[in-house]
Amino acid sequence: MSLGGKLLDLRKKAGLSQEEVAEKLGVSRQTVSKWETDQTVPELIKAKLLSQLYNVSYDYLISGCPIGGDVTDIELIVDEIDWTSAWSKKYPILASYQGIKGIDTYKEKMSELYDTFKNKFGFDDADTALILKDMLYQKYKLTKKQTK
Repeated sequence: MSLGGKLLDLRKKAGLSQEEVAEKLGVSRQTVSKWETDQTVPELIKAKLLSQLYNVSYDYLISGCPIGGDVTDIELIVDEIDWTSAWSKKYPILASYQGIKGIDTYKEKMSELYDTFKNKFGFDDADTALILKDMLYQKYKLTKKQTK
């Protein structure tokens, strides 16, 4: 799919009009239209802003990776989404916690735990991440239940 086709598809999925995209990026509606019809391409900074607006990676946006209807293509898209950025709109702490003094110590500890867990049980990276995430979620649910 062309860059213009991706931009059109992503805009529609986001439920935005060309006017709304233009306003967010500081360009005219006609400029957005020209991008979506492959008459012109956005400047690099505008492409970066578009990737942030649509919660996709810059690489995905400018790559030749097609968007199709089968599960494989959907998985490629899902893997390219910047989930931290997407979820930080609902949970602002995700956008700011990395700047907290001392947080790196815990990132290192989590990384060590991840590696140990993965090696001990022979899981691949995806399974390791999913299992650890589920364990943390179960702890969260239990704590939330106990505080009610």
